[in-house]
Amino acid sequence: MPVPKSTRSRVAPLAEILFPALFILLALGLPVAFAMAIAVFVALSFGSNYPHLVVVKEMFSGLDSFPLLAVPFFILAAEIMTGGAVTLAILRLAQSLVGHMRGGLGHANVVSSAMFAGISGSALADAAGPGTMMIRMMEKGGYDRAYAGALTIASSVVGPIIPPSITMIIYAMQDQSVSVGSLFMAGVLPGLLITALVLIANARVSHVRGYSTGAPMPPFNEIARIAFYALPALLLILLIVGGIRFGIFTPTEASVIAVFYALFVGMFIYRSLRIRDLPDIILRAALTSGAVLLILGAARAFAWILVIESLPQYLAQTIIAWDLAPIVFLLCVNVLLLAFGLFMDPLPGVIILVPILAPISLALGIDPNHFAIVVIFNLTLGLTTPPVGSLIFVVSSTVQLKPSVLIREMPPFFLALAAALLLITFIPFLSTWLPNVSGF
Repeated sequence: MPVPKSTRSRVAPLAEILFPALFILLALGLPVAFAMAIAVFVALSFGSNYPHLVVVKEMFSGLDSFPLLAVPFFILAAEIMTGGAVTLAILRLAQSLVGHMRGGLGHANVVSSAMFAGISGSALADAAGPGTMMIRMMEKGGYDRAYAGALTIASSVVGPIIPPSITMIIYAMQDQSVSVGSLFMAGVLPGLLITALVLIANARVSHVRGYSTGAPMPPFNEIARIAFYALPALLLILLIVGGIRFGIFTPTEASVIAVFYALFVGMFIYRSLRIRDLPDIILRAALTSGAVLLILGAARAFAWILVIESLPQYLAQTIIAWDLAPIVFLLCVNVLLLAFGLFMDPLPGVIILVPILAPISLALGIDPNHFAIVVIFNLTLGLTTPPVGSLIFVVSSTVQLKPSVLIREMPPFFLALAAALLLITFIPFLSTWLPNVSGF
């Protein structure tokens, strides 16, 4: 299908200013949100007659959304639940289940990240929460500090995949063919697959390096006691997903209920949360929410420029004209997203790319939930890769090592994550079975 010349001529001018400006600003070290917003201002200044006030309007419009309220509430719930007692309960359960195996402390790191993903919904929260504690435990257990940090980076990737997930909420706002509930269900099996492959990578490295077991396997009644103690924290994921699935509440309402549940668990079950702790918790949640929402607003303005220049339509027409098979299209999308993730965080990536790519995948007959998980996991991998990989810098500051030292320990985990990406891409069943059987 030929693309009209008028469309091509409209695409070029602003795009030729917008993208170089963005990459230059990112290379200068500006935060992603500021880089996108300033790039839009630069493009409007030199490539159009639109007033600059439209950027502010689009940023506000991007945040003026009821479903988006779920993001700060889920962040607040995660901050409340990440108190010492909750995190220690999850770490103790993980260690009791896998700590006796070869590389047991490493396995406990991976399993605790998977469990904590059901509370935080964020890769960075996984790394900064239980990941930090597990690094210290692994170093005391004889593991190399750089290896413990690299393992934490890899295991934290599961954060946005296992529900609840902030990235999935944003994705559902960009693609009307999926819902938050269906994406939550779609992420369960891929999340478990990623966890299993990282466990295999850790087992292999631990065998080669001779990392010992963490401790003898505790008796069954001890494991049961530890599991019972951790159960209130782990029930949060069932409360959220189950409530959304059975129509008891919407995702936004679920986020508010999660906050009250977290308060109840912290104050009355674990008794580790005190009233005087709440101002600091709310402040941390507000700062995190502000950073996330600023990124979302800037990404909305960036995406608006692409829309008014007809770039999504141009790309859609071009790709459909190629008449690609669905699996070839998915492989091309993987390459595109891996390259995009080198320079951009997942949330702006979702806002910018999903409105372009999701309609094409739907036209090719690809299941929307399957495509969503491929996109979300692929963009999340960008957190583990330089030059912008946020997980690398979070863990680097934790272990007090240069990012390059951590990256040298990453190849076994890159292979495991790449294998997971290929399996999720080639086996739609992993992403579609649970949404289908649960009625989404």
